[in-house]
Amino acid sequence: MEAPPDNDVLWARSLHFRHPDGSPGLAGVSLGVRDGEILAVSGPRGSGKTTLLRCLSGLVPVRHGEVWFNSSPVHTLGPMARERLRRNRFAWIDPAPMLVPELNVWENAALPLMLRGTGRRRAKAAALEWLERLDVGDTSRKRPHELQQAERQRVSIARALATGPTVLFADEPTAPLHRADRAHVLRTLTTAARSHGITVLLATHDPDTAALADRTVPLLDGRRVHTVHLPDPQDNEGRAACSLSV
Repeated sequence: MEAPPDNDVLWARSLHFRHPDGSPGLAGVSLGVRDGEILAVSGPRGSGKTTLLRCLSGLVPVRHGEVWFNSSPVHTLGPMARERLRRNRFAWIDPAPMLVPELNVWENAALPLMLRGTGRRRAKAAALEWLERLDVGDTSRKRPHELQQAERQRVSIARALATGPTVLFADEPTAPLHRADRAHVLRTLTTAARSHGITVLLATHDPDTAALADRTVPLLDGRRVHTVHLPDPQDNEGRAACSLSV
């Protein structure tokens, strides 16, 4: 096996993935993500963005291809080792907020820290700091069912940032937010990542969101797209050419 470059915190080679129903998810994707980089994975719905993030983060086992994190092979890890890696080094933001209904807001935001063994007082302080930054500090004692959808998503983002992850996987993180809220939340997310040296993989179909990243990797039908030539409106043959690269 060839180890990845030293400056790549994440590195993948020839990832192939099929969904349980047999439909293709990834078809030979390779990429490297530099330490501290904000990388947008863009493409239409169904292009493989979420599948790629799930493979890179160890949420699903890689059976065909390689994934490396800090020069360690993730693709050879068992389920328990992948779980420890996700708990201790990674964080994840879903398109829809996944909060524990029995816990209040600050407890939800502090939960991953406490699961790591961080003391309750320290975990609470970190959670409250990020809740304030995301303008939901005044909801800290409420339960998730008392919040609006946009507030719940902000809590989810605060929970991910409070852990100080090495890599943050953000799958359409502003999907539940109104357009007016997206810019503020994205600025907070990207500013926090840059100031804390967090590597971010951001899956999005929104060009404005992708524009905030340092670099964009477009996907189409599970493959990396390097160039897309749109048809000329006057083209009598009406053909479109699309150049794909793995």
